[in-house]
Amino acid sequence: MAELDNEKMKAQASAEEPDAETSKAKETEASEETAAEAEAVQKAEEAADETAENAGDEADEDEAIEEADEEAAEDSEEGKGKKSWAERRAEKKQAKQKADAMKEQIDQLEDKVKRQLAEFENFRNRTEREKQAMFETGARSVIEKILPVVDNFERGLATVGPDHQEDPFVDGMNKVYRQLVTELENIGVKPIEAVGKEFDPNLHNAVMQVESEEYESGIVAQELQKGYTYRDVVVRHSMVSVVQ
Repeated sequence: MAELDNEKMKAQASAEEPDAETSKAKETEASEETAAEAEAVQKAEEAADETAENAGDEADEDEAIEEADEEAAEDSEEGKGKKSWAERRAEKKQAKQKADAMKEQIDQLEDKVKRQLAEFENFRNRTEREKQAMFETGARSVIEKILPVVDNFERGLATVGPDHQEDPFVDGMNKVYRQLVTELENIGVKPIEAVGKEFDPNLHNAVMQVESEEYESGIVAQELQKGYTYRDVVVRHSMVSVVQ
């Protein structure tokens, strides 16, 4: 009986020993699985981080690839549309002809503008001359009407005797006469010198010939009516007598 009990105890011990080994093995396997799972989780997290970091790079790469594709397409189209030497030469020739035609047209327009400017300048100068001539003609006409008034002043003042030179009326007439003559001089009216000058048909109108011991032949001896010029143009010739 004692031996039988010992054998049962051995058998039970031997049975318990494999269970303990199995339990240890299971524990080891569980810990290994846990470590593997932790390592897998860590790797997954690292992969997620790398994915997040490379997301922008991948977008840039996609954009670069897209741009490269577009450039390649453009190069392909340019290659397809590439023209031959003869076509390029014909285009250059056509462009040169077009440029020459435009230059000729521009030259024609410039010449036309220059002609029009010259015509306008001539028209303006002609208009100015005509206007000035009309003004001078009108001024001479007015001056011709005023000159007889001056003559009458001179004739009237010439009749005043020495005793009446200081009379208020005579003094007033002298002042009016001097003012009238001054204003005529201011606008360019000047008397023509006659007595003692050589006769000039452009300035003098000879109405008679006289003998004179004072002057030589052809010299104006007497002025019968005073002549005037307006801006060096004769308004009225001097009426004179000339020595024979």
